[in-house]
Amino acid sequence: METQGELKMSIIRAAVVQDSPIVFNREITIEKVHSLVSKAARQGAQLIVMPEAFVSAYPTGLDFGARIGLRTPKGRDDFRRYYESAVEVPGKACEALGKAAREARVYLVIGVIERDGGTLYCTILFFSSDGKLMGKHRKLMPTAMERLVWGFGNGSTLPVFDTPLGKIGSVICWENYMPMLPNTYKTLNSIISLKRTQCCLPLRLTLRSTT
Repeated sequence: METQGELKMSIIRAAVVQDSPIVFNREITIEKVHSLVSKAARQGAQLIVMPEAFVSAYPTGLDFGARIGLRTPKGRDDFRRYYESAVEVPGKACEALGKAAREARVYLVIGVIERDGGTLYCTILFFSSDGKLMGKHRKLMPTAMERLVWGFGNGSTLPVFDTPLGKIGSVICWENYMPMLPNTYKTLNSIISLKRTQCCLPLRLTLRSTT
């Protein structure tokens, strides 16, 4: 802890992971998560941030065979694989991600494709350093053709978590262009703002002082 007049600042080490999943293979991708989290923790990371839709994939370039008035058999099969490789929250895959955080003793924020009933959501999961699932945020409005395969989130999943590292909140990709959403997090005093994007784009980590 450093003190400068009345300003107090804590220094934390955060790792922003830029990597890619094993597309449509949830179990192997989670094994990769364990490896990446462990590597970052060995380098001193306390907070680890991973891309949007990392488990099991951001489906760049896929249209799932959808045309107005028709669907192709291959597109249906692609969506079946996507659906089957999604993550139930809570569920075994979710527990496996929590285990990665617990074994590395880090806070983990990771993007997944969440399966709830017959709908998929672009979701962020937040894990504490003891592996507990603290909560989730579902992308409010999928962008462009993402609406073909992802459901819409709502205001019930806009969490800010009070942790020893600071208060953590997150938005996903084009949510950064929704003015009222970042403002909402500011009113909730989110200090560590995780601005997450898909695997092929840079991630940003913004620290905001409360003073």
